[in-house]
Amino acid sequence: MIKLSLLLAGLLLMFSCHSQKKETQAVKAKQVLIKDSTDNAAFQKVKKLTADKQFGQLAIGERIVNIGKQFLDVPYVGATLEKGEEHLVINLHELDCTTFLESTVALGRSSGDLSQANFASALQQLRYYNGKIDGYTSRIHYFGQWIVENEKLGVVENISKELGGEKLPLNVNFMSTHVKSYKALKNDTSLVPIIAEHEKELNKSTLFYVPENKLKSVEQKVQNGDLIAITTSIKGLEISHVGIAIQVNDRLHLMHASSKAKKVVISDMPLAEMLLKNRLQTGVVVVRVKKYWNE
Repeated sequence: MIKLSLLLAGLLLMFSCHSQKKETQAVKAKQVLIKDSTDNAAFQKVKKLTADKQFGQLAIGERIVNIGKQFLDVPYVGATLEKGEEHLVINLHELDCTTFLESTVALGRSSGDLSQANFASALQQLRYYNGKIDGYTSRIHYFGQWIVENEKLGVVENISKELGGEKLPLNVNFMSTHVKSYKALKNDTSLVPIIAEHEKELNKSTLFYVPENKLKSVEQKVQNGDLIAITTSIKGLEISHVGIAIQVNDRLHLMHASSKAKKVVISDMPLAEMLLKNRLQTGVVVVRVKKYWNE
């Protein structure tokens, strides 16, 4: 009986130690999700903001705007996701227009319960088909498809039609016809047919947009924190730039990572006027974040 008791005690100790080891490894894994100290400082700043009870009472759009403002003046850097083998890149100190938008929305996914783990999970869900990372082609490369996929999840809603928008003509093929412009495709041309298939699926979708000459008349219906996707006349593309809506002095402006300003800014000029000044920009898709995953 004594030997049996000792054996059982030993087994319990072994499983207990194994459990503690797994728990410790899980904690460490969470701690190193954001490896860069500058990124971690930015994350902690947002975490402090979202932990405030008043923040939790804000409408979703207002949360998004308040988090987006934490990144004002962060440098614009392109191609930060092109880091060799596909993995979840978290970079809060170098942002392009899409990573600024994605990071802001993912960081605002919950109030009072923001951890590196749930931020990373939200970011992955937004960025990849079905939230699964399986190579370069598992990432959603066209923002039109980003809208379609995240609308399926019930996270966002394209409200452009309700704003009097029109059907957006889709003939997307830019990536599959400009292979040399994409390092991953250039290095592995077997990926091109998969990208072409994604383009084909996007072209079957129905997207509505507000033409540039109609935006001013409906801009008051666009809320703080709505996501703005600027449509383009560039052959093979549907959307060329994205940002976050913000009302300034009763006019609609854009908070975005600007390649021209080389940093995250709030546009000096109202968005409607910005579009009319750019011959390649044709209008906007307005997307509203409906809910967060845990709400």
